[in-house]
Amino acid sequence: MNQTAERTTAVVFDVGKVLVEWDLRYLFAKLIDDADELDWFLANVVTPEWHFEHDAGIDLGARLVERKQLFPNHADLIDAYATRYAESIPGPVADMPALVRQLAARDIPLFAITNFGAEFWDQFRPTEPLFDLFRDIVVSGVERLIKPDPRIFTLAAGRFGLAPEEMLFIDDNAANIASAEGLGWQVHHFTGAERLAEDLQARGLIA
Repeated sequence: MNQTAERTTAVVFDVGKVLVEWDLRYLFAKLIDDADELDWFLANVVTPEWHFEHDAGIDLGARLVERKQLFPNHADLIDAYATRYAESIPGPVADMPALVRQLAARDIPLFAITNFGAEFWDQFRPTEPLFDLFRDIVVSGVERLIKPDPRIFTLAAGRFGLAPEEMLFIDDNAANIASAEGLGWQVHHFTGAERLAEDLQARGLIA
């Protein structure tokens, strides 16, 4: 076992696009038949940028009212964003649940840090039993801190009770990886389960 493997005490996952697939298009493609209209809606009404404000803890209810005032002809679709958000998460990223279960079977402490609106997390979390294997999950919308803000990594390390140097942080976003690495975390820039499995094996965390 190499030095890196010896000092990797815990594994910390991002959620969206690492453990589960996520895209607003998964939801709104069910509701908008015309491809051009769908593209326009996602570029102008329920945009990723507007959505990410909720990840930072901005109140969803007030923002929905404002958005419907701006786009009254799309009020029903804006309401669907709030009530049917879980449909933007169609399922797990390929092969990732098996990797998580392998780590859990070896008693590796599992944690997560996710950019996720608090209201949406409350909708989604009960639907995914995989998270029962996690000891703690830091949710940006609850903490009102959002990756890559270094403060969310500092908060997480305190909550998890481990030094950053002991933990492997896995995320698909390069800015989040850079922020964590700058604070001393071990990091893996996620591009797929196969490459992650190779890294975990090299660290001695899975067989």
